[in-house]
Amino acid sequence: MSPKARPARASDVDEIAASLPETELGISWGDRPTWKVRGKGFLIHRMPHKTAVDPVTGEMWDDLLVVITPDMGAKQALIEADNPFFDIDHFRNHNGVLVRLSRLGEIDRDELVEVITDAWATRAPKKLVREHLGD
Repeated sequence: MSPKARPARASDVDEIAASLPETELGISWGDRPTWKVRGKGFLIHRMPHKTAVDPVTGEMWDDLLVVITPDMGAKQALIEADNPFFDIDHFRNHNGVLVRLSRLGEIDRDELVEVITDAWATRAPKKLVREHLGD
């Protein structure tokens, strides 16, 4: 983290997602809060599940965010970087990566903006992405 950067916070997730064009906070996976662009989810608050548990206590994590990545290569790069993003068996063949909201402070806000913007761009129409980010 650079000296001028501030650590990311859980509250930044909604602020960043809401700042992107044509986004809305909706529901998917039954009842899970999900940030969407034109109806396609790019950030999903995951329900606690036995597939994602604390390795020490065995308790299910209740603060997981699924972030859509552009492809499996981008997912792997994010997982292998020195940050709190990870994968579980349940998502092995999916381009979603997980992060605990309680660990977002391990990256800076600018990094979180980049990850969320990439997730948005993965699901947004190409024309909208070009209008927002340029060519």
